[in-house]
Amino acid sequence: MERNRIKSIIEGLLFVSGEPLSLERIVQVLEGEEKKEIRAALTELVREYEEQGRGLRIAEVAGGYQLETLKDNAEFLARLVKTRPIRLSKPSLETLAIIAYRQPVTRLEVDQIRGVDSSGVIATLLEYGFIAIVGRKDVPGRPFIYGTTKRFLEFFRLKSLADLPGLDEFMARAEEQAGDQNLFTDRSREQPEAGPEETKAGDQGQDPGSGGSAD
Repeated sequence: MERNRIKSIIEGLLFVSGEPLSLERIVQVLEGEEKKEIRAALTELVREYEEQGRGLRIAEVAGGYQLETLKDNAEFLARLVKTRPIRLSKPSLETLAIIAYRQPVTRLEVDQIRGVDSSGVIATLLEYGFIAIVGRKDVPGRPFIYGTTKRFLEFFRLKSLADLPGLDEFMARAEEQAGDQNLFTDRSREQPEAGPEETKAGDQGQDPGSGGSAD
């Protein structure tokens, strides 16, 4: 298959995909084509988007590639596409940072670091899809342990957890990122309504579905 044909197919795949596509997934779709040729076509396509000044760019995030709108165009796009931006409070960002840098971690461990109960904050982060329950800790009560998700990597434009910056830089970037979302990929995502700042979210200090297990 000719290089331009491969680039055309890849571009179409990125357009219709609602999440980042890994090179391996693209290779699966383009069955019969050599991986090195697909990689070369993808690299060339990324470069073309950058050099031709298009309104979209191909970004490498969460272990894959996705089309993104340009930050410089956000003001104009927002006039057409009405989205409800994710607004993470300072306690939410603080809790998310603790989980990101110390994962896997229990709610009690988060509470000990923050000095306050984090039940409501964790419930909000779960609802947004930034964190997930990844197992239980092998201690009395077997509390849930939490880790970040692919959605976390997508939202903060990280290729992998290895790309996490220093904590201070992450907090600064996180506050900026909350108001700088990609309207191309986020336009169809419904965001949960955030209740009053860090309420108990009805969990009475327990993990959802824990059946009374201690954290």
